[in-house]
Amino acid sequence: MIKHAAIIGDGAMGTLAAMLLATNGLACRLWSAFEEHVADMRRAGENKRFLPGFRLPKGLRVSTDAREVTDGADLVVVAVPSRHLRGVLERIKDALPPEPAYVSVVKGIEAGSLRRPSEILGEAVGRRRTVVLSGPCLSREVAARLPATVVVASTDDAAARAVQTAFATPWFRVYTNEDVIGLELGGALKNIIAIAAGICDGLELGSNAKAALVTRGLVEMTRLGVAMGASRETFAGLAGLGDLVTTCTSDLSRNHHVGYEIGRGHQLDDVLDEMGLVEAEGVETTRSAAALARRHGVEMPIAQEVYAVLFEGKPAPDALADLMSRAPKHETEGGAS
Repeated sequence: MIKHAAIIGDGAMGTLAAMLLATNGLACRLWSAFEEHVADMRRAGENKRFLPGFRLPKGLRVSTDAREVTDGADLVVVAVPSRHLRGVLERIKDALPPEPAYVSVVKGIEAGSLRRPSEILGEAVGRRRTVVLSGPCLSREVAARLPATVVVASTDDAAARAVQTAFATPWFRVYTNEDVIGLELGGALKNIIAIAAGICDGLELGSNAKAALVTRGLVEMTRLGVAMGASRETFAGLAGLGDLVTTCTSDLSRNHHVGYEIGRGHQLDDVLDEMGLVEAEGVETTRSAAALARRHGVEMPIAQEVYAVLFEGKPAPDALADLMSRAPKHETEGGAS
């Protein structure tokens, strides 16, 4: 039975994980790389930088000492933005014990290596009993105890079931799955489509256009996922369609916000500067997805147009025009082109 959890990462998801686990009586410690942030959280009793307005669990210990945080842990939650993940793990790897189950709540694909978070974990610190948690999970809603449902996946069924029990609360339902690849790709790729949906809203294109975008975006996500060994059914579930709908429609979505501001005519660098320390994973994931699509010979026209808007200076209206003027095709994968 899991009794002591260590959380690696001081962002909204790491803080939320501590809240959920503490609800079930687990003793929780949270690691941050930044002394100033630790001092702020201790003083305020909340994470004002990333999850303001919610009290930290009673008894939560926050520290920059990774050994102190992981000492005696039988569960380690990894909640570091994907572009910093490898560096953080390599920095503290000597403090990460091999015995506990590891839970990744990271949603992204590493630029350059094109590795998923669980793969980065294995490469950086060695083989672990790893569980991936994904699905529609806006941290502020769950922290407010609004109902949400997610999925955990692992090749180790016992570890998945233990994590399911540790995280489940009356407002946070957890399913199990075996498709680690599908969960990680769903959680990463939906952020690209959310940027596109934000652009759609920023351009005031209406509900019909957004519905088409989300639907065809799911086709692209599934197409790449299957090519990489994921199950098609995963993308029709919570970690695919569920997470996609939430991220494309909520004002709390960071990636939708990026797209919305671009749709209104703002430059990417200005939008990211305005967001400050808050990460929008979909920006870097767009680079990675473009590379993966080329590697696996997969057509992803929406993702490619988002790439052109973000990194090649293509005006958003031109990207829309090019999507709408593509050659006519059959809707389903097996139909004639």
